[in-house]
Amino acid sequence: MRSIWNGNISFGLVSIPIKMYPATEDHSISFRQIHTRDGGRIRYRKVCELEDKPIESGEIGRAYEDADGALVPITDEDLAALPLPTTHTLEIEAFISASEIDPLQLGDAYYLGTSGAAGAKPYTLLREALKRSGKVAIAKYAHRGRERLGMLRVVGDTIALHRLLWPDEVREPAGVAPKEKVTVKPAELDLADTLMETLGEVDISELHDDYHEALEELVAAKMSGATPAAEPGERPSGAQVVDLMAALKESVRSARQSRGEEGAGEAAAAGEAGDASEGGAEEEAEATVHELRGRKKAPAKKAAAAKKAPAAVAEKKTAGARRGGTKAAKAAEKEPAEKEPAEKEPAEKGAAKAAAKRAGGKKAAAKKSAAKKATAKKQTGKRTAS
Repeated sequence: MRSIWNGNISFGLVSIPIKMYPATEDHSISFRQIHTRDGGRIRYRKVCELEDKPIESGEIGRAYEDADGALVPITDEDLAALPLPTTHTLEIEAFISASEIDPLQLGDAYYLGTSGAAGAKPYTLLREALKRSGKVAIAKYAHRGRERLGMLRVVGDTIALHRLLWPDEVREPAGVAPKEKVTVKPAELDLADTLMETLGEVDISELHDDYHEALEELVAAKMSGATPAAEPGERPSGAQVVDLMAALKESVRSARQSRGEEGAGEAAAAGEAGDASEGGAEEEAEATVHELRGRKKAPAKKAAAAKKAPAAVAEKKTAGARRGGTKAAKAAEKEPAEKEPAEKEPAEKGAAKAAAKRAGGKKAAAKKSAAKKATAKKQTGKRTAS
């Protein structure tokens, strides 16, 4: 890659020798002007008015034309002698947030590389400082005969320079906006939001120049002597908007169909038959918005429900089994509890009878023992008497 400017970055007292390289390239197909009658090429020749003959590029200089038409020659030596530090230096003025730069000021982009091994360390220092701060550097430099404003930022491992227009070079948009006073209804904004959501996001790196490709095919066909088979594209209709609501709904439907989403026609047609009044149109638009958003979320809900279905069935079966088991267990627990008094009653009677029997036995034994003792006493008394 050939450099287009050599100089230095002035970062305080740090000087970084650099070279400037174009960061962009133009892929457009260039055409030559021809004479339509005979196909002859139209050429532009630089002719001296005084000598009336073509002049070579090496003989051409520059001059300033004053209000009277007088030309004041300006040489390269004159420009090099200007008392400006930016003649061969990119002078950093400040560091600011990138959000403070108006995109209207952005111009051409360049890559800045080091010029020699001595610039590697200060270059890396500036790059890492920009990375860590999250800011961009604002600088002034002289290029192609004028002082310019630039913005330095980090792209990968390289410092890039974006040429900026001076603030006074950006025109005010006075008189450009519509002068007619119109009111945008909330329902229309809702439909516009839905259209934005339907179109979704895009990876800008995947976009390409369709016109350029079609133009290349046309040129190739012409060179081979074939007749281009492509039909001319449809010309856009007039800019008159008859029904903004209908146009928005049709746009949403087309966007959904182009993305292969089902139900786009039904959703967009949801409010076609409705009240033609202002209130009816707003209600119709709101209904369409809700239906479109509901249909957008429906596939995700269906997928989630499909995933949850087997688990839900299994869980229901398990829960049923648990409930059945719980009911059986409760019934089993309740039955003994209900029968327990009935069963306890005979047991208690049996225990009472047994106790009575024992008591009776003990009384009978005591009576027998007393009888025996009485008999023994009588016999003893008789023996003593004899």
